[in-house]
Amino acid sequence: MHLSLRQLRVFEAVARHNSYTRAAAELHLSQPAASMQVRQLEDEIGLPLFERLGKQVVLTEAGREVFQSSRLINQSLREMQEVLESLKGVSRGSLRIAVASTVNYFAPRLLAIFQQRHPKIGLRLDVTNRESLVQMLDSNSVDLVLMGVPPRNVEVESEAFMDNPLVIIAPPDHPLAGERTIPLARLAEETFVMREEGSGTRQAMERFFSERGQTIRHGMQMTRNEAVKQAVRSGLGLSVVSLHTIELELETRRLVTLDVEGFPDRRQWYLVYRRGKRLSPAASAFRDFVLTEAAVIAAPANLDAV
Repeated sequence: MHLSLRQLRVFEAVARHNSYTRAAAELHLSQPAASMQVRQLEDEIGLPLFERLGKQVVLTEAGREVFQSSRLINQSLREMQEVLESLKGVSRGSLRIAVASTVNYFAPRLLAIFQQRHPKIGLRLDVTNRESLVQMLDSNSVDLVLMGVPPRNVEVESEAFMDNPLVIIAPPDHPLAGERTIPLARLAEETFVMREEGSGTRQAMERFFSERGQTIRHGMQMTRNEAVKQAVRSGLGLSVVSLHTIELELETRRLVTLDVEGFPDRRQWYLVYRRGKRLSPAASAFRDFVLTEAAVIAAPANLDAV
């Protein structure tokens, strides 16, 4: 068989996403170009690799076999690239970083300073949700991840690098605004605007209340931090958010934090990568930079106010 690495790379991305559209976006291809690469691979193998179930593409038995092999091939190529970059030294190379959407409130500050110090290192930043971050770690398709609680179902190395204070926010005219040491049980009377299922912030929020035997009333569900803040400002409920996401709103008094028993809930941000991964000099330099300097560069300015 005359298989090309490009065909295997496109196929692996389609299989991982179960979608030609998302795979094409990841690889910066058009959807027809991605489909053509997979068709050529199927023609060379002589077996169909996908079947369609409605709008979703699903691997056939042959597809599952090729997927396992293509993942090993792609991983070997990535490791080879990392070794070659290590021979170039830390002054050069490339670095792919993925961050949770909440981390993106401070990640650009970190990347800007790191890029100033290492201008010849090419940086790629992916901002996505927790589910996608876990998939990236599982497939070893990213160098480093900045996120909240590290996944338990993927073998990873994780290192805490900065506090992540979770606070309860409300509009300035809320009846509880300005009250001191509000009992946690009082919040049972309030409605909460929620992040989507699987969100790290939502998981931390639900765990906090569950551990204390408290239940909260769920209101609207949002997939973005900005939407959550707008909903709270509009009076649709309270919410629990990372302090990193509301620095501007606190400064302009568009939102306030409530002085609730047990809050701020001090969690951690983690730098995470796949266990056993051989970090390139560029990745090692960024890891050291984050662990030693991120807490100073990116700590919330309003930390003392909550």
